[in-house]
Amino acid sequence: MDFLVSLCAKKILQLLFLTWCCMNLEKFIRDVPNFPNDWVLYKDITPILGNSEAFAYAVDKLSEELEGVDKIVWIDARGFLFASVIAYKLEKPLAIIRKAWKLPFECINEPFALARWESGMDLHVDAIKDWESVAVIDDVLATWGTIGTSIKLIEKLWGRIDSLNFVVELGFLGARERLGEYKVNSLVRC
Repeated sequence: MDFLVSLCAKKILQLLFLTWCCMNLEKFIRDVPNFPNDWVLYKDITPILGNSEAFAYAVDKLSEELEGVDKIVWIDARGFLFASVIAYKLEKPLAIIRKAWKLPFECINEPFALARWESGMDLHVDAIKDWESVAVIDDVLATWGTIGTSIKLIEKLWGRIDSLNFVVELGFLGARERLGEYKVNSLVRC
């Protein structure tokens, strides 16, 4: 009887390990056609957030190589959902890059125009110290716009970018190629 219990427990642990190591996050990404514009196929990550196992898996996978950084940087808006949990898990401070005029203290600004907003993005002037190593977290790597603007802000404060980390990468848009010198990690490439 003890042998059977031991064998069953071993099989269950193996199954759980395989599920955890090999989770397919793509099945938790919902395609939403014509959002926010008629010609866009939006990649909705909210099903990942709505499944505790998928969310934990994404946070753990994004965290794996970030132990050595000094700070986690999140990009407005959904990057916060992952970056704040990762910062807590790794016991690292968090810096915030937001749309212009959303932060309460003195900021540096980098101009940025996108279909949904024009005005740029901001970062507090004291958010990153000289040569501080940062890992940037965002939900989606799509075009060069948001991440390019964020890189400029971090480098204006003399921050050193360790890695750029994304849940989803829209590879067909070519942003990774424009990030040649930076280490880019993404959990799902579409």
